Amino acid sequence: MSQPLLRRAILAAAESQHVAELVNRYGPKLGAFRFVAGNTLDETVPVVQELNRQQLQVTLDRLGEGEVDASYADSAKAAYLGILDRIAAERLHSHVSLKLTQLGLDLDPSAAESRLLEIVERAEAQGSFVRVDMEDSRHTEATVQLFSRLRPGHPAVGIVIQAYLRRSEADLRKMAQLAANVRLVKGAYLEAEPMAFAQKADVDRNYQRLVEMHLDAGCFTAVATHDPALIASAQAYAKRHGIGNDRFEFQMLFGIRPDLQRQLVAEGYQVRVYVPFGPDWYPYFMRRLAERPANLGFFVKNLWRR
Repeated sequence: MSQPLLRRAILAAAESQHVAELVNRYGPKLGAFRFVAGNTLDETVPVVQELNRQQLQVTLDRLGEGEVDASYADSAKAAYLGILDRIAAERLHSHVSLKLTQLGLDLDPSAAESRLLEIVERAEAQGSFVRVDMEDSRHTEATVQLFSRLRPGHPAVGIVIQAYLRRSEADLRKMAQLAANVRLVKGAYLEAEPMAFAQKADVDRNYQRLVEMHLDAGCFTAVATHDPALIASAQAYAKRHGIGNDRFEFQMLFGIRPDLQRQLVAEGYQVRVYVPFGPDWYPYFMRRLAERPANLGFFVKNLWRR
């Protein structure tokens, strides 16, 4: 099976209740926690402390997304306020990332915005930062619009832009007008070809173009990729244009290329590790399997060892 077809199959399987039950039952024993730091914040804090000892910054993400009720959205808000308090109390070099559907975006966008504002204001009071993650394309416009309303006057909030969506160049220009701190990713959801680039080469070209655009705009840019070629391209572009290392950082996922993370730190670059945790890890884990065949091979190898 070709890699694009394999990716689509895995992402489709992520919607299957039967697959979810199987992976949730056996996943932790088969290697799922290679990519997830733990079920609880208490389990995750030592992971953050160890990464900090390696001079790596962190983004903490309490996993959860999709349809929720008001009670869940309120509990998610409370959980993020607690995470920010814990970061401050433990003096962790970390900020937080969240999905707006956790805060009830699909249920009541106005209430979700109010919950996000409370979290951002707590982060600002503590000198921290909140990253609004991007979800599938059904939520892109609502996420961009909500962020655009909140960003003026709130420097402690940033957003994610996905390079595989054809609309992302226009969205990034809007973000530049807001002087927004943007995390650029390739994108990990299953999207239709008219809306998204289907070929990896096209996604890579668009990713490189978007990184350069946002650097040129004078905005802080989080270059979130494990691709050595794209990392090298960003390094070379910054050097050619006299862009200091304080204007951007590299971001990578927990459990993927820790060797490259440490290498970049040794070279003097800022590196931030995206550290997810929580019991609702299944959708995130399936997207990690879909991204690289090597990740799927790791899981299957552990399966056959049982």
